[in-house]
Amino acid sequence: MRSLLFMLTILLLSLNVSLQPSVAHAAEPLPKLNLDISKTTVSGLSSGAFMAVQLETAFSSAIAGAGVVSGGPYNCAEDSVYKAVFGCLVPPWYMYWPAPVADESFAAFKTLEGRIDPLSDIASDRIYLFHGTADDTVRRKSMDVLAEVYGRLDVPAANIRYVTDVGAGHGFLTDEGPVACGVTKPDFLNDCDIDQAGDILKWLYGELAPPVGPTGVADNLLSFDQSAYTEGALGMDDTGFVYIPASCRSGAPCRLHIALHGCQQGRKTIGDAYARLTGYNGWAEANGIVVLYPQAVVIPASAFSPFAGNPKGCWDWWGYSADDYLSRDAPQLAAIARMAAALGAPIRR
Repeated sequence: MRSLLFMLTILLLSLNVSLQPSVAHAAEPLPKLNLDISKTTVSGLSSGAFMAVQLETAFSSAIAGAGVVSGGPYNCAEDSVYKAVFGCLVPPWYMYWPAPVADESFAAFKTLEGRIDPLSDIASDRIYLFHGTADDTVRRKSMDVLAEVYGRLDVPAANIRYVTDVGAGHGFLTDEGPVACGVTKPDFLNDCDIDQAGDILKWLYGELAPPVGPTGVADNLLSFDQSAYTEGALGMDDTGFVYIPASCRSGAPCRLHIALHGCQQGRKTIGDAYARLTGYNGWAEANGIVVLYPQAVVIPASAFSPFAGNPKGCWDWWGYSADDYLSRDAPQLAAIARMAAALGAPIRR
């Protein structure tokens, strides 16, 4: 029985990888920049995708769009790690467990009314959705239900791009990542000859200038003192990353995109690989987009409580950090909101 629980723990949000941080800059507070507060967007992979949906929903008045790569609907886990594993993901016998339904999101919307921004503000958002045909970690049904929820929130079909025809495993798609396209394994940066970061940003923002090459962005990826904004929130690292284009540092008007890594992709596991290799920074440099990369951290589980804690360093989409993990006051969501405000793009009303 214990071996079965351990296997399920490994399955829970299995995501990503190795390496050590290559950002050499000392961690400092975030600088105040000249940001257009109407152009803030968010994206994420896996647990970061679930978290992106939570962030967009809680702060819908200030978030203009979301990119969701292998995630699911708001309140998918219903405050239960068991529902997260058996309902939203793909355990060995997932076909015997009920998949999420849109009504579960709407029940949470009603319960949290007044503690999340008005749902009507989501109707104008731009939405990018992705699920790979070889993804054996997140149910395709979870993403289908998310698409249904957006439709029921009156997001026009023309504002939603839902990609389901790429033979990708569970991971973020890149032009030349270290993992074969159809494989699911660390570090979950898959070589599919697809620039998914560019696809997401172009869908959220419209026409963009071509990205700057790697040599033109290396010096602008910085570490910062994330602990200054977390107020002790469980599951969050003391250090985060932010990409600030040269023009933005010089005072030019810019936009903010919040990019959320998945499980096993935080700084203490893979260094700055997610921030460097996803491809966001080249587009950001060429188009005046600041990219905030908040960082989650492992909370160890024990052999006797394998479902406790946060052993994979995931973002909280099932309630490990607090009873309230979905509203504006949820510890992790509120911490990210404070980071955005520090950069000059407050997302909390």
